[in-house]
Amino acid sequence: METSAKLPELFGSMVFNEETMKERLSSASYDAWKKSVTDGTPLELSTANEIAEAMKQWAVEKGATHFTHWFQPMTGVTAEKHDSFIEPAAGGRIVMEFSGKELVKGEPDASSFPNGGIRSTFEARGYTAWDPNSFAFIKDNSLYIPTVFLSYGGQALDKKTPLLRSIEKVNQQALRILRLFGDTETKRVIPQVGAEQEYFLIDKEVYDKREDLRLTGRTLFGNMPPRGQELSDHYFGQLKPRVSEYMRDLDNELWKVGVLSKTKHNEVAPGQHEMAPIYTDCNASCDQNQLAMELMKKVALRHNLVCLIHEKPFAGVNGSGKHDNWSLGTDTGKNLFKPGSTPSQNAQFLLFLAAFIKGIDEYQTTLRCTVASAGNDHRLGAQEAPPAVLSIFLGNELEHVIKGIINGTPYKDGSRKTLKIGIDSLPQIRQDTTDRNRTSPMAFTGNKFEFRMLGSAQSVSGPNIALNTIMAEELKEFADKLEKSKNFQADLQKLIKKTLTEHKRIIFEGDGYDDSWLVEAEKRGLKNYPSTAEAIPHYDDPENIELYVKNDIYTEEEMHARRAIHEEIYNAQIAIEARTMSDMIRRQILPAVSEYATTLADRIAVKKDAGFSSGYEAKVGAKISTLSDKLQLAQEKIDNDLKKRPADSTKCMKYSRDTILKDMNKAREIADQLEELTDRDFWPFPVYSEMLFSE
Repeated sequence: METSAKLPELFGSMVFNEETMKERLSSASYDAWKKSVTDGTPLELSTANEIAEAMKQWAVEKGATHFTHWFQPMTGVTAEKHDSFIEPAAGGRIVMEFSGKELVKGEPDASSFPNGGIRSTFEARGYTAWDPNSFAFIKDNSLYIPTVFLSYGGQALDKKTPLLRSIEKVNQQALRILRLFGDTETKRVIPQVGAEQEYFLIDKEVYDKREDLRLTGRTLFGNMPPRGQELSDHYFGQLKPRVSEYMRDLDNELWKVGVLSKTKHNEVAPGQHEMAPIYTDCNASCDQNQLAMELMKKVALRHNLVCLIHEKPFAGVNGSGKHDNWSLGTDTGKNLFKPGSTPSQNAQFLLFLAAFIKGIDEYQTTLRCTVASAGNDHRLGAQEAPPAVLSIFLGNELEHVIKGIINGTPYKDGSRKTLKIGIDSLPQIRQDTTDRNRTSPMAFTGNKFEFRMLGSAQSVSGPNIALNTIMAEELKEFADKLEKSKNFQADLQKLIKKTLTEHKRIIFEGDGYDDSWLVEAEKRGLKNYPSTAEAIPHYDDPENIELYVKNDIYTEEEMHARRAIHEEIYNAQIAIEARTMSDMIRRQILPAVSEYATTLADRIAVKKDAGFSSGYEAKVGAKISTLSDKLQLAQEKIDNDLKKRPADSTKCMKYSRDTILKDMNKAREIADQLEELTDRDFWPFPVYSEMLFSE
C-alpha cells in the first residue's frame, strides 16, 4: 500500500490532467485545448493529432496497451470497447499508434443499447465523441477517454450529452444575472456537485450462494436476524479490519484516477458504509461517481467481498441512497449560494435563492422522475429516506429572513430591521447555523442544496441535468425582466418578494417522515407520486417537454424516448425479480423444505416406535406441509402473472406494481415463515444473519 507521504504523488497519477497536458503539449496545442473547453471551439486535426500522440506516449509509459471511448448509455452504467494501439509495420513488426481521428471520434455499434424507439434494430451505427472537458485516465492497462454517445442521426443516446448541454445553458443565464450586479470578471459559472455514495459489503462466499443477489442485486427472501440496527452501534462505529483494508485500497484506486474521495464511515445498517467525495465541477463529478461505483465493486472482490449498490438489498434495515450536493460556482472562486456580507451580495444571493425555490416548485414532477426506479421505490417514504413529495428545507435563520421579505416585517438580528433588498445588509448567515433536516428531499446546507432522493445505484447525471436546466430557465426569466428595468433596485426587490410569496408552499421546515406532512402537502397542492409507476408517465408532460426543448437539452423525440426507456427498464427489472423468485422457490426452497419434512417424518416414526412423544415435530411438519402447498400456489401465481403482462409499457408498469409485486410479497411472506421453521442445515441459501454480519 502507498504511504500518506506519497499521496500527493499518487493522486491523479493515472489521469491525463491539465498539468500533464501542459508538460507534454506545445503551448499552441495546450491553448487550443483550453479554448475548446472554455469556448467550445472545435479542435483542428493537427492539434487533435498532437494531443493524441502525447496521450498515447503518456499512456504507454504507464503500461497501457489499449484505448477505449468510455461512454454512458441509457442503461445507467458505463460502456466501453477496447482497441489496442498496435499497427503493423514492415518485417512483421508493430508500432504503437493513436491518431487525433481516433481520439476525437469512435463508431461503436448502437443497436443493442436502449433507445426508446429512436432507432430500428438494423440501424446499428452510433458515434462517440471526445469530451475535452473531462480528463482521460488509465485503468486496467487501457486509456479511458470520456465521450458522448450519439446516434447516426445525431440524437443523444447517453447521459453525458444532455448534461453538457445543461451545464452550458445554466452558465449562459447565470452570467446574465452576474452582469446585472456589476460582475465583469466572471467568465464561467460552473454547477458544482458532490455525490455521497452508500453501499453494503458482504462476504463473497455468502453472496455466491444467493441467486437473488447475483441476478437482481437484492434479497427476495429473508427474515431479519434477532439483531439488526436497533442499537445504533454500527453508525459511525469502529471499522472492522477487513472493511478498513478495503476502504484503504479503494481510496488508493480512486485517488489514482483523480476521484476526490474524502470521507469514509459505517452507515446505519449492519454491513452498510459510505464514501463521500469533495465537491467538484458537475461534469467531472458525474463521471467520477460512475467510476467510483465500478471501482467499489472491483476492489471488493480483491478482499473476497462483494459491494452491493442496490437501494434495498435487505428488507428490514436501511437502504442506500446517494445525496447529491449541488450549487453554482464561478471561475473566480465564488459560490453563488453563499450569503455575502454586503447589500449587493445579499441581493444577488437572494435572487439566486428565489430562482431555485421557484424552479423546484414549478418543476416538481421532472425532479421526481429523475429519481424514479424500481430499486428506489423501496426507499422513498420508508422512514429511511425523504418522502416522494418535493419540498425545500432552508433552516430557521434563512426562513425568518424570507418571511420578513414576504411580509415586510422586521427581522430580529439584535436590532429590528425591515429588510430592503440591496440596500440593507442581511444578517450574516453563517454556514450550519441550523440543525440538518435528514427528512427533507432538498435541504439548504449553508452554501449548497442537498438533493437526498437519489437512489444509490443510479447515475447522478439525470438529477443534475434537471437541476441545471431548471435553474437556467428561472434565471433566464429573471434576466429578461431585470435587463429591461428602469429602476433595478426597486424592481429587484419586487421580483424577489413576488417570487418568494408565490412559491413559499414548497418550503417546509418540519418532519418529512410524519404522515401529517403528506396531508399538508396535498393541501398546498404539491405533487405526490409514491412509486415509479405513478411518476414516469409524467416524464414527458407538456410543461416538462417545454422546459427541456426550449433550453436545447432534449428534443421532444428524445424526451419521449427517455420515458419509454425508463418504463422498459422498470418492467424488465420487475420481471427479472419475479422470474428469479419463481426459480428459487421451485428449485431451491420447495425441495429443501420437502427434504426437511421427510427428516421430521422419520424422526416422528422413530420416536413413535420408541414410545416417545413427537408433538413438536408433528406440529412443525404440519405447518411446513400447509405452507409448502401455499408457496407452490404462490409460485404458480407469479408465473401466470408474468404471462399476462400487458404489451403497453405504461400499463405494464402499473400491472407490475399492482399485481406482480403484490404477489411476490405474498410469496415472500410464506417463504420467510418456512425459513423460520426449517432447520438451518436444510435451508438452501444463507440467511440474513450470515450476510449482514459476515464482514
